[in-house]
Amino acid sequence: MQPTVVPLPVSAVSSLGGWRASRPARRLAAVLRPFWVVPAAWCLVVVGLGLLLPYVELTWLVDRVPLLFPGGIDGARTVLSTIAGAMISVTGLVFSITMVVLQLASSQYSPRVLRTFLEDRLTQHTLGAFAASFVYALTVLRSVDGRVEEGVDSQDGVPQLAITLAYLLVLVAVAMFLAFIHRITTSVGVASILQRTAQDCRTLLTEGQHSDWPRERPELPDLAGPHVLAAPRSGYLDRIDVVPLVRAARAADVRVEVLVPVGDFVVGGSPLLAVHGDPADVPEDPEDLLCRVSLVSDRSMEQDLGYGVRRLVDVAERALSPGVNDPTTAVQVLDQLHDLLRRMLTTPATWPVRLDDDGTPRLVLRQPGTSEVVRDALADIAHWGADHRRVRERVEAVLTELRVAALPEHRAALDL
Repeated sequence: MQPTVVPLPVSAVSSLGGWRASRPARRLAAVLRPFWVVPAAWCLVVVGLGLLLPYVELTWLVDRVPLLFPGGIDGARTVLSTIAGAMISVTGLVFSITMVVLQLASSQYSPRVLRTFLEDRLTQHTLGAFAASFVYALTVLRSVDGRVEEGVDSQDGVPQLAITLAYLLVLVAVAMFLAFIHRITTSVGVASILQRTAQDCRTLLTEGQHSDWPRERPELPDLAGPHVLAAPRSGYLDRIDVVPLVRAARAADVRVEVLVPVGDFVVGGSPLLAVHGDPADVPEDPEDLLCRVSLVSDRSMEQDLGYGVRRLVDVAERALSPGVNDPTTAVQVLDQLHDLLRRMLTTPATWPVRLDDDGTPRLVLRQPGTSEVVRDALADIAHWGADHRRVRERVEAVLTELRVAALPEHRAALDL
């Protein structure tokens, strides 16, 4: 039986930002997260257009739209064949550039920054635009069914509107390619990577600071139990559906305690939830509670602020390795961590306990204490950068400034 541990007061990191998104929105985001989904959606849409437009324009639209493709059958086939050949070649180029950038980011910074590039929507839409242009040209090419007789290139059977759209798709693809090149040249810089990760962390902090987690320590009434629910599979605790979990606990008149902090790895069959309450009120089907806790194969920044801090620290550690020896990058990481820690330590402590509408505690979380957050952010960099004067002085300056700015309740955490 898992013992109950009363959560410690911590800074805004315990407020679990990112929990407000609705369940349909989260499901849509999860569906769109894989790299291939957006390009596949582009291809499906243009296949439908390629099958529909030739029929629509040949029946009633051919004389109503100006600036359509003016060529005949030979011209249409040449244009579509050229577009298909060129687009598949450039698609391979875009994919190759993306792979080179991923390899560079993984070796130069950290494997944990790859997800930032893979989830970049501009890269996904650029690959989708080129793949869609290729698929669309082939789809329309099958509709060019006219014949050339006696050297006369007739326009009968030429899907003019569809071919015009193929040309427009090429223009869109070229524009997105230029934007893609600009994004790639700027996003591989260390400043851009650090700023993007730090901005994701700041977003979670802001959402957490504006949430309704209590500032005063709530009283946790003694209840029967706990009844421990085991993890159905192994994985990282990536997300907790706070509001549905509170509603389910209130409906059963129990208190649910999450035994693992967000971001920790959970072994299948190990304790994950503890349900406190009358045994008769504990749900017979634990799936109603377990489905509100998401276990995934890889950590993400959806709710896990510690993962963002880990990314930043990894970049600094890689920069301080003997093979790289780049203390300037480590100092840039410390600048971003300084900003994040200052935001945390100047925010009043919150308690990771969620109350229902009646003020009854229904959900208790495990979250790291302030000292643990500070140690995770600075201890490794201070250790590996001890031989670098600039890094050592920057760590000391950060701690000195934070001791002045931090609220009294957080200052003890700065004694590393």
